Amino acid sequence: MIYKIGCLIIDIEGKEISNEDREILAHPLVGGLILFTRNYESRAQLKQLVQSIRSVRKDPLLIMVDQEGGRVQRFINEFTRLPCLGALGKLYDKDADKALYLTQDCGWLMAIELLSVGIDLSLAPVLDLNKKMNQVIGDRSFHADPIIVTKLAEVYIQGMQEAGMAATGKHFPGHGSVSADSHVSIPNDERQISEIEVNDMIPFVNLIKAGIAAIMPAHIVFTNVDARPVGFSNFWLAEVLRKRLGFKGVIFSDDLNMKGADISSNYVDRVVLAREAGCDFALLCNNRHAVIPVLDHLNIKPHQVAKEKWGPLQGYFAHKHESYKTNQRWHETQQYLRFVNE
Repeated sequence: MIYKIGCLIIDIEGKEISNEDREILAHPLVGGLILFTRNYESRAQLKQLVQSIRSVRKDPLLIMVDQEGGRVQRFINEFTRLPCLGALGKLYDKDADKALYLTQDCGWLMAIELLSVGIDLSLAPVLDLNKKMNQVIGDRSFHADPIIVTKLAEVYIQGMQEAGMAATGKHFPGHGSVSADSHVSIPNDERQISEIEVNDMIPFVNLIKAGIAAIMPAHIVFTNVDARPVGFSNFWLAEVLRKRLGFKGVIFSDDLNMKGADISSNYVDRVVLAREAGCDFALLCNNRHAVIPVLDHLNIKPHQVAKEKWGPLQGYFAHKHESYKTNQRWHETQQYLRFVNE
């Protein structure tokens, strides 16, 4: 029985796996793979790709994607076009009951379509607040009000769980109050932690109490709290997230190839520092030249993740051979989404 898998989440370049991909995916430091739009052509191709990836090794491998909807939906053709989460927030302002009902079904539909092709996780939902300060977040957020974000996220996650998928809340403790994009810079937030606690952190606190399975920290420096970006901060991850908030689930780093993670030019250091701060899994994407030295130089034994952590993230695939298109809930949700997407 496999009890541990590697801490590294990587990517591949194409729509099929290459010989180099096979060698890297079999490495004991690799515990997961994240897919992008470039890896997708059709549902049939994606299902075959996932099967090929899993056939490389006997050990489990978590396969994930960002399938939030709106601007961040990697698979569109032959998948349902999902609304951005902000559209569900706008619907809430008009009709709260309808929005909550649809949001739950939206989480379910998103998850069931991914599970049907063998993908474990969509890294969703976004729990950041849409304060209209950060374009990279913007309508990826449900709402500006943390209580409304909490309500919508709770039912969205419930829908995901009904399909058989665990949820990942991002980007702790909140990415909505900075203007900079952490993909291309290191954002700085000068607020005190007391202000963050009564605002941006509320959805995270509430969803942790509700038992969310995973959380992804932001690549933001809160200069009056800690000098390091959150994903490298022992204070934010060990002291606040684990100790004060009692979070016991998985912590995914955000992509360590982003500019917001540029605390060292050495990618081995980035992985080690993220892990030492408290990240269970380290994502290193869109930079194969960085992945190879990490695999060559990182010690294997200290950088494994126990099954008690990764096990709950595996998708429930008992129904993946059934057609979701025969499901009445899927058809009803399709009809409602046409109204939201108009």
